[in-house]
Amino acid sequence: MIWFWNRVHILSRTPALLEYMLISLGGTLAFLDMPLEYLTLYFDMPYMLFLSDIRQGIFYAMLLSFWLVFTGEHMLIQESGEKNSLRKYWKHLSSVAVGCVSLLIFDLCERGVHLVNPFYSIWVTPLGTNLALTFVICAGLSAGIYFFFLCYMIWKVFANISTKRSVLPSMTQARRLHYEGIIYRFCFLMAATLVCAGVTIISFLLSQYIQGEYKYDDALDIEVTSVIHTGVYGMWNVYICALLMLYAPSHKHWPSEPICIEGEEVEFSRLSNDTSTPNEISSLTSFVAKANIE
Repeated sequence: MIWFWNRVHILSRTPALLEYMLISLGGTLAFLDMPLEYLTLYFDMPYMLFLSDIRQGIFYAMLLSFWLVFTGEHMLIQESGEKNSLRKYWKHLSSVAVGCVSLLIFDLCERGVHLVNPFYSIWVTPLGTNLALTFVICAGLSAGIYFFFLCYMIWKVFANISTKRSVLPSMTQARRLHYEGIIYRFCFLMAATLVCAGVTIISFLLSQYIQGEYKYDDALDIEVTSVIHTGVYGMWNVYICALLMLYAPSHKHWPSEPICIEGEEVEFSRLSNDTSTPNEISSLTSFVAKANIE
């Protein structure tokens, strides 16, 4: 994270929205990975379960918001050149906020009350059981709807990039190889994003389903060990570290004046003049913007 942020601040521009979201996502992951449970060996911390749920909820909120912004930035809906902000994603992020607030209320009713009365449970009364089931079912439905909406956005991104690739054969070999490499890395990251989102949603639904064995008094025949949770946590760390490395601004610079060879036309003369700040985001944006001009 420190290396990524140093690379961003070396540039002569302000960080982009996606870079802000990425460093925030890395910060929430670092907070989630902190072994705060070791503090219980020395201090009396009856609120540790509640704190763990809050940490995981913050990470979920940031991860889901990042995926929406990540795909939205590459859809390149607006092509006027103005910078995006979180205001443009308020419709998408409001759904994430509603889901997270619902889960927070449920957690406050279950874990929060335990701080005052350890023997209290929201499941002991019919009204409490119905309310808890409502929150859990709504959370599951929201997770499923979110995943299908994310798949739709990723499909639109791939469709957008596929139509723009038609200009690649008309470029010089150096430029074509440069942008082909960017597109291949981008497609790999989008596929990894889809897999990571699917595994995350499945893990969340499984965690809610497993609780039914203890909360609903049903004899559910399911056996899930901590291997799943460890694997999901490891997947998050690998995925976010890969994003930090691949989306860090490059130290390489293209020549400010491309050389024409054998009468070939300079393809990117109408692109942004900010050649001193190359990165994965600006390169892909420039490629699509150029295709739109053509």
